[in-house]
Amino acid sequence: MTVKTLDVEAIQQRLPHRYPFLLIDRVLDISISHIQAIKNVSFNEPFFQGHFPGKPVMPGVLVLEAMAQAVGLMHQEKHPTGLGYLVGVDEARIRQPVVPGDQLMLSAEVVRQRQKLCKAKAQATVNGTLVAEAIISLISDDNQA
Repeated sequence: MTVKTLDVEAIQQRLPHRYPFLLIDRVLDISISHIQAIKNVSFNEPFFQGHFPGKPVMPGVLVLEAMAQAVGLMHQEKHPTGLGYLVGVDEARIRQPVVPGDQLMLSAEVVRQRQKLCKAKAQATVNGTLVAEAIISLISDDNQA
């Protein structure tokens, strides 16, 4: 079984996001049904200036966005000519704060896929501890069914 990885240049070819909103640094494994990716959290991130001064915490909505970007990359494995648009976040839970120096391990598995719609169970962990989870739904804008 071959493991497919993506570096930041390959990620930028697939996602339209750019600094400061590209939240995936590397993909460790990807297929049409699962993904494992990394987000390295650095104190230099612009959101830490105001969230929160003296006690930097990555905004939970950005942890969810990183998970959604990972699902978008996975969705593109099946729909390479389209862009996956976020259409739903269900059962979202932020379990622990994410701070500078953490490495977010992002993983997702497809739970339902119909034509252009993908629904995936996504998780973010730090050092093996679950920090966030959600069911992420995307729809592709390509013309493939």
